[in-house]
Amino acid sequence: MTGTREEAGSEQRPDDHLPASRHRYLTGLSAVALVAVSAAVAQSFGRFTYGVLLPAIRDDLGLSNTLAGSLATLNVGAYLAGTMAVAAAASRFRLLAIMRFGLVLSTMGLLLSALAPGALVLGAAQFLSGFGGACTWIPAPVVAADAMAPEKRSVAVGLMGSGIGLGVVFTGQLSGFVRSTLGDESWRTVYLIQGLIAVVVLLGVITLIGHRQERTSSRAGIGGFSALRRMPGWLPLTAAYTSFGLMYLLVVAFLTTKLEDDNGWTSSRAALAFTLLGVAMVFGGPTFMAVTSRIGARLAMTLAFGAWGIMALTILPGWFLPSLGSSLALGLLFAGVPSMITLYVVNNTTHDSYGPSFAAATLAFGVAQTLSPQLGGLIADLTGSFTTVFVLSAFFAVTGLVAALQLPRHRAIV
Repeated sequence: MTGTREEAGSEQRPDDHLPASRHRYLTGLSAVALVAVSAAVAQSFGRFTYGVLLPAIRDDLGLSNTLAGSLATLNVGAYLAGTMAVAAAASRFRLLAIMRFGLVLSTMGLLLSALAPGALVLGAAQFLSGFGGACTWIPAPVVAADAMAPEKRSVAVGLMGSGIGLGVVFTGQLSGFVRSTLGDESWRTVYLIQGLIAVVVLLGVITLIGHRQERTSSRAGIGGFSALRRMPGWLPLTAAYTSFGLMYLLVVAFLTTKLEDDNGWTSSRAALAFTLLGVAMVFGGPTFMAVTSRIGARLAMTLAFGAWGIMALTILPGWFLPSLGSSLALGLLFAGVPSMITLYVVNNTTHDSYGPSFAAATLAFGVAQTLSPQLGGLIADLTGSFTTVFVLSAFFAVTGLVAALQLPRHRAIV
């Protein structure tokens, strides 16, 4: 049911440092929708806008592919640092407070990107966006899930991916429109519009989203790994998440650049491919939640990793319609794989162990994605194309497939 709930000062609340007064928070789908939009601000705007704007930023600032990849590495490196911070903070602060803090940083990163005169300031903005992305994303699924009835938790988690997908669609369309009408040097305008939207979303989250968390974890261990190791199937799940971190940015961060540089696509056509990827992301989470409920986490993840490898290779020739179809499929998988991983953790941990457990698993993922864009940019400079980059993504998809096959055979996710 969608509506609001009243939390009296006598109850323990995630923001219990506030004066003991009655406060009305959103519940049900309204709450999930706002949390999903906050995930879009932190992830789609703060972390993935750079990928779709990369050709414009590179050409406007005169960057090499290696240096451009280094700026992306700053973002994912900050995401890694943010993951470590969440693992430590989850034992002292409630998840909602961490999410709010992350959204503040993401908003600051977007606004600073809009003002960046060069690579140095843009790098600082990417760091803020990456750090804020981790602090926002890790708590978001469980905050959203707790706003719904227990039997609808998978719906809430799936809609997190939908929110990110809508953000990617908006980013792709906004970027294509701005670049085609104002030129490559107008990429800062995209960040400015996103930053203003982020301010509105931030105010909404602070005033309208609550979360009942009884306690924080006291047995998380260093980096949250003690909590993670108590989860069934933690090792293959972490390995699969690591493979995802290695494979996805090699495609997502360089998709528009590959299509423009290697295959001669116009910026509007390349933006269309990225937009279709985002459209598919809207449906990726719910789709794979349904698939997982029918065939189980192990088989669903195995099929997803296998499909990613095939789609990454299908884009290589740059044929228009097959590339657009592959972009759609990759969007489904891009949202589906992390949604399945997230729901696995949500369903196999307790409230107090979720934060450190998911942060620890995300730490391995963060290390992987920190290496990925730098590696991709270096390979592109050395080889003169992005062919090897996409082949490498397909290879890492195979390693994810092998890891997924090691998950427990019972249906841990329902």
